Amino acid sequence: MSNDKHWGGMQVDLDVDGTQVAGLPRFQQAVFQGRRLRQFAIGLGALAAAGWLLAFFVGLFAPQSLWPALLVNQSAGLLVLVAGLQSAWWVTQWRARALNPVVQVVVADEVVAPVGWYERLLDRLSQRWLRMLVQIGAPTLWLAGWSLLTLLSIEQVWNLALPPAALGLSVSVGAAFSLLLAFGLLVLERQLAQENVAQWPEAASLAQMTRVAIICLVLSAFCLLLGSETSVWSVRLAVLIGLLPGLVAAELLLRALLSLFSPQREQLEPALLARSFVADMLRWPPQPLLALQHELHNRFGIDLRQIWAFTYMRRAFFPVLMVVAIVGWSLTGIHEIPMQGRGIYERFGKPVEVFGPGLHAGLPWPLGRVLSVENGVVHELATSVGDTPAPVMAEPAEGPAPAIANRLWDASHVNDKSQVIASSRADKQSFQIVNMDVRFVYRIGLSDQAALAATYNSADVPTLIRSTASRILVHDFASRTLDGLLGEDRVGLAEEISRAVQADLQKLDSGVEILATVVEAIHPPAGAANAYHGVQAAQIGAQALISRERGAAAEATNQAQLQASIARDQATASAREINATAQAADLRFGAEQKAYASAGQAFVLEQYFSQLSQGLANAKLLVLDHRLGGSSNAPTIDLRTFTLPADAAPPRKTAQPGAAN
Repeated sequence: MSNDKHWGGMQVDLDVDGTQVAGLPRFQQAVFQGRRLRQFAIGLGALAAAGWLLAFFVGLFAPQSLWPALLVNQSAGLLVLVAGLQSAWWVTQWRARALNPVVQVVVADEVVAPVGWYERLLDRLSQRWLRMLVQIGAPTLWLAGWSLLTLLSIEQVWNLALPPAALGLSVSVGAAFSLLLAFGLLVLERQLAQENVAQWPEAASLAQMTRVAIICLVLSAFCLLLGSETSVWSVRLAVLIGLLPGLVAAELLLRALLSLFSPQREQLEPALLARSFVADMLRWPPQPLLALQHELHNRFGIDLRQIWAFTYMRRAFFPVLMVVAIVGWSLTGIHEIPMQGRGIYERFGKPVEVFGPGLHAGLPWPLGRVLSVENGVVHELATSVGDTPAPVMAEPAEGPAPAIANRLWDASHVNDKSQVIASSRADKQSFQIVNMDVRFVYRIGLSDQAALAATYNSADVPTLIRSTASRILVHDFASRTLDGLLGEDRVGLAEEISRAVQADLQKLDSGVEILATVVEAIHPPAGAANAYHGVQAAQIGAQALISRERGAAAEATNQAQLQASIARDQATASAREINATAQAADLRFGAEQKAYASAGQAFVLEQYFSQLSQGLANAKLLVLDHRLGGSSNAPTIDLRTFTLPADAAPPRKTAQPGAAN
């Protein structure tokens, strides 16, 4: 027999005790147990697959529904159980083969060696992968595959933001089916739990795995039956159900990975791989330390009961825990007060002292406690706020001004409060409405009496200040007019309001000190401001129209003046030009007259030649002299035209003697 313990028995080594397995009950029941495990695994696997398919089709039409998460989590619980059943089935198969060994006849086939280098490489890789898969083993691969599939399916439907919705008649059907399936699994769990360890060592672990699926189904039925259209907890619980099978699947995956580093022998009886520490804690009362002790003892052979240090720690655990609890409870009487705060120390519910900043000691809780009070912290309070004030957002220094800084009259502000003021028109008395933004800067008084009053005399200091200020403002503004508010009364308005509010707060013994009162704005209501802006817009439009017409008239006048000036300038220029021409002609005539008187006929001939040169400046001349060719042959001009070939040069006109006179 081997020295490794296995569920209260001993693991069988066929090399040593091969002939004794026939007398062991677990080997005798191996075939029957394997048949049962196979039937249960196939049936539960079919139910898990049906749940996944139904969740897939429901998710296509209603992705935000509760059903996909619920069905997938139920299927995950069943799949974890299927993984455990299959892992136990591998063990029963080994026992059945060990009880009835099958003699394998090996027929030697002719091995054809691969020819090319590529074929040899593929053959070498395939043999290497086959050897690796054989070394890992099918149980490890199947268990890792089931675990990964469970984790991936839970991850796909994990969504804690699912909205609640009405499910209709399907709630009753789904809850009934879940409870019916849970009852069937409960019967299976009871049968497995009552199995004898000697006949079926894996039954106890399978019973724990069955409880995982039962808990998932029962919680799913509760979510369906107790949920409603407005209940958010049922939707959250339906999603959180996947944590239990997810933790078990993660542990099984880890066990499958760690099994790769464990030595495996074909002749040694295998241990159940799909065991879960998380599922083993699903018992009442829970005993996690005992389960951990058994796990260490079975896995590593470490018996914590034989270690003196752990025995002493177990005996001293509760006394040490009591001492630590008493010391921790005593330390609740030590109180730390920050620099910007104070504390009112209550002993047996009665205020005794006001603590300043620092460390202070008193009775532990609940005999003594300290209530926090502000110490000099300054607050700003508006007399009116909206129902749902928007959160204050920090604006960048270089960015645009925030919307709260808009002080235009045509915009309604959340801090504006409407007040009724007096109005006088001639001999008639009436009233007017104005919007104003009045703010108070306050703090809790620095004295101990003020701290006690602010803590015990008022439940909400800002509400007390706001209600008191509203009453003071209504009473004060009822006797004021708009002209006074916008004129001389505004100078002392803030001081009068501050004194009145402070006096009322002192009468109430509130412990509040008003530091300043700021009147941010006083203006008509937004509706009146809009109407006033309409009047202003009409006036601006009329003034713009008048200015536009005046501009058109000025433009026409300037255009006429321009045209007249142009005509006058043109006439003046023409007259000047004519006068200059006449003066030039007169001067030329006088000069010619003087030249004729001096030169006589020579001047006339010179003028003649000059005019002739100007007239013939651009003319083509042919000068004929009668002295050419002698007296008998006068020059002639040949004016005949000749037709020449296309490539011939144009005819030249030549003077021939005797052609013409």
